Amino acid sequence: MSVKVAVVQMDPQLGACEQNLAHVSALFERALAQGAQLTVFPECATTGYGFADLASAREVAETVPGPTTAALTTLCRDYRSNGGGPYVVIGLLEKTGDPDIIYNSAVLVGPEGVIGLYRKAHLPLLGVDRFTTPGDTGFLVWETEIGRIGINICYDLRFPEGMRALALEGADIIALPTNWPDGSQNAPQFVTRTRALENRVFVLACNRCGEESGFWFFGHSQITDPRGNVLSEAGTGEEICYADIEPHTAREKRIVLRPGEFELDTIGDRRPELYGRIGE
Repeated sequence: MSVKVAVVQMDPQLGACEQNLAHVSALFERALAQGAQLTVFPECATTGYGFADLASAREVAETVPGPTTAALTTLCRDYRSNGGGPYVVIGLLEKTGDPDIIYNSAVLVGPEGVIGLYRKAHLPLLGVDRFTTPGDTGFLVWETEIGRIGINICYDLRFPEGMRALALEGADIIALPTNWPDGSQNAPQFVTRTRALENRVFVLACNRCGEESGFWFFGHSQITDPRGNVLSEAGTGEEICYADIEPHTAREKRIVLRPGEFELDTIGDRRPELYGRIGE
């Protein structure tokens, strides 16, 4: 089954939650009108990223479910598709009952509401991640009408174990909301393609653009297939990229170039008994 997917590269404004959510909703409607069955937004799309302290970040954080998931659920219901979905993955700051804890999170939302929640596991010394709590959800995969979807967030990409864990759980598509600033250009140039290739999955990497808190975010969101090929890539400004993919092809892990002579399987050929300290 062919599925139309989209990544929405946008420029969130720091702390302007209502304005950002209105912009997200308008851009999501634009993608939905083009037939997108899965749309991915950036990390911290509703809040911005460059907060100076925990208090200012917590002031704009929200619960899950909350205002963002409610608005996106309504749009998913309005554009309900016979082919499945639509679904959306978006990054936000999540607050809990503990005033000292907020998470850098991403949610998977569909017509039925919140389907999945992922909390960023690996935190760089950058922006709001200086104050967020390391995620505790682990690496989960959710079964949907269009395929099996997992989530990583930004810096998680630098740790191959995260996407490998999702691949081992059966992910067809891995959504990657990001805030890549200047200096991280090697992520879309090399790392997204490598993760897609080594795990034989589709990677939907959605970066933000614009300037915030002294950092320039360079865009270059992309959709990458299980062979490591870039199907669609944005420039440096606000833009929506689309691609038609067949998620079930991500389940074909064995590459047969010459039957019986040249075959590769980066999942089936693993030797975990030899990897020792990787799990420590």
